Amino acid sequence: MLKDGALWVSGGGPDSDIVVSSRVRLARNLAGVPFPNRAKAGQLEAVLEKILHAVESTPSIGPVEMLRLAKMSAVDRQIAVEEHLTSPQHISEPAGRALVLNRDNSMCIMINEEDHLRIQAILPGFQLDQALRLAWAADDAVEETIDYAFDAELGYLAACPTNVGTGMRASVMLHLPALAATNMIGQVLGAVSKVGVAVRGIYGEGTDAVGNLFQVSNQVTMGRAEEEIIAHLRAIVKQIMDSERAARRALMNDARMQLEDKIFRSYGLLTNARLMPSEEALRLISDVKLGGDLGLITNVPEDLLTRVSVNTMPAHIQRSAGRELSVWERDLARAAMIRERFGGQAPKRGRPGDSAADKEE
Repeated sequence: MLKDGALWVSGGGPDSDIVVSSRVRLARNLAGVPFPNRAKAGQLEAVLEKILHAVESTPSIGPVEMLRLAKMSAVDRQIAVEEHLTSPQHISEPAGRALVLNRDNSMCIMINEEDHLRIQAILPGFQLDQALRLAWAADDAVEETIDYAFDAELGYLAACPTNVGTGMRASVMLHLPALAATNMIGQVLGAVSKVGVAVRGIYGEGTDAVGNLFQVSNQVTMGRAEEEIIAHLRAIVKQIMDSERAARRALMNDARMQLEDKIFRSYGLLTNARLMPSEEALRLISDVKLGGDLGLITNVPEDLLTRVSVNTMPAHIQRSAGRELSVWERDLARAAMIRERFGGQAPKRGRPGDSAADKEE
């Protein structure tokens, strides 16, 4: 059974008022073996066994948990997706595939996803450099006993041409409610997409930005060193953060009453509703999270946007219930879980001068 809670889900970290998590993923393949999409079942199983053996025989990688997807329940596999530990593609065909996780799930290795290995580090808040070091450490440990597919001119070879080179995809999950509220989100994200950065929804390519959550990641993997890619992405994210904070100040100065009304209405729904669909929960949680960050509400859980939103996802709700639930039953259980998390408390209004915007002025 997949253990509860990846580290990033606990919330916190640098700049956590805007940055939810930082992730670095390295795509690697074994030399002389077809990529997973071309490999036969026996070859996938051989790759899996070889990587698991390499991890077991490499003490420097530290204590890990090795989970074969075929032996995990469908709910546990979906929980791994909801916690961003793997992808829907990876769990769609469990045979010959596995996950390797460290103690706090801040590092994971996806075996036989699009590539033979996807080494990922994910940390709470704005910690790109730390995530890169964690991914590098795992990469170096695996490479002690495994030969990677590598070309002197191209770099690391990958199933998708966009990953050839460093094989690195770095991404930052951002909470941008003020830019969305001021109708500036399209302009800001459109501008950064022109400078080698991709903007996607909460679960990556092809998904929507639910709850004002956006993934910003590098597009170029070839021709630049990993440190250069990280530095470029870090600079872009800081620009987006500056824009979001400016939008928050504008809302506090020009539309504070309307903003408070929206936040407290969302708080009321979260703490009183009896049925709560998943997307509505994320939208309301986004509003209340903003209220907490601005000091308008003072009794907001620090991990509201992470732990509460993740624990109310469909697979998490069903594991808590211990059985498969219908959509209606999940909405019922989600509403009850959120009410319990807030403990029936009335919202505590912040005093003038308590908000982050007030303190910056």
